[in-house]
Amino acid sequence: MKEVLVFFITGFMDSGKTSLINETIYGSEFKNTPEKKLIICCEDGEEEYDEEKLKTVNAKLVMLENEEDFTSNKLNEINKEYSPDMVFIEYNGTWEVAPFYEMKMPDGWVMAQSIATVDSTTFEMYQNNMRAMMNEILFASERVIFNRCDDNTNKRKFRGAVKAINRPAQIVYELMDGSVDTREEELPFDIDSDVIEITDADYAIWFTDCMDDPKKYEGKTVHFLALVYNPGDGSLKRNVFVPGRFAMTCCVDDIQFLGMKCKYDEAYTLKHRSFVDFTGVVKIEFAKEYRGLGPVLYATKVEEANKPEDELVYFT
Repeated sequence: MKEVLVFFITGFMDSGKTSLINETIYGSEFKNTPEKKLIICCEDGEEEYDEEKLKTVNAKLVMLENEEDFTSNKLNEINKEYSPDMVFIEYNGTWEVAPFYEMKMPDGWVMAQSIATVDSTTFEMYQNNMRAMMNEILFASERVIFNRCDDNTNKRKFRGAVKAINRPAQIVYELMDGSVDTREEELPFDIDSDVIEITDADYAIWFTDCMDDPKKYEGKTVHFLALVYNPGDGSLKRNVFVPGRFAMTCCVDDIQFLGMKCKYDEAYTLKHRSFVDFTGVVKIEFAKEYRGLGPVLYATKVEEANKPEDELVYFT
């Protein structure tokens, strides 16, 4: 049985899905390959496919615009009729994504990559007004592409919004001309100082950056106001607690605890949900919580602290 690679692309209308697929199939990696390519398009957006041009790269187009028609049986019919070697699914961003992942695919179809395209100029509007639908698009995507970015794009906020619901996702920023923005995101704290001072305003940004690129912080000392997670129910060892903060992306429903495993000889003395002034060193170790290597804090100083006026931290 032959293996058919499936690329799943979702996003709201005019978010760049068609452009991405066109750039891919006409790009050097796929353009001259003999494999039969099939595009299953689930909405008719502003940009359309040129079916005559598709023939030049051995590609065909199937329109499937009604959600009730997107079924396992229909995909099997399509597979039998076109016998593709490679499938690009341009999914309708207003449809639920979960049913697709739960659907039985035709024999031989293998998910190669799931991608979400996002128009950076409208992201915050959708996030504020259609949050559930936007999260549906983002939650299972392996790669999230923010396009139409410029110097004013709040990349830190966007990354925080994605990582809050899909921590493993790879995030790419594309400029107005379609080129990838390779500029590093400017961090609001000095990573080269002897002690990295992390304010409440910067905690969520630091946490996300450290989880994404822990080697950047290996051996460095960090200082921040932390909320203690130490339930005393046996779930943590006597010398382990989790310093962190509750973070909100855009609304109350998004609040989640962002904390890292910490080793501290007197961890058992710390009161659950108390605030402490925390200083510690970041090390990279295997931890079951990460199912592999990840950042583990080693406390060097832990002192009682007053509860802040606002207990939440934010990604902005």
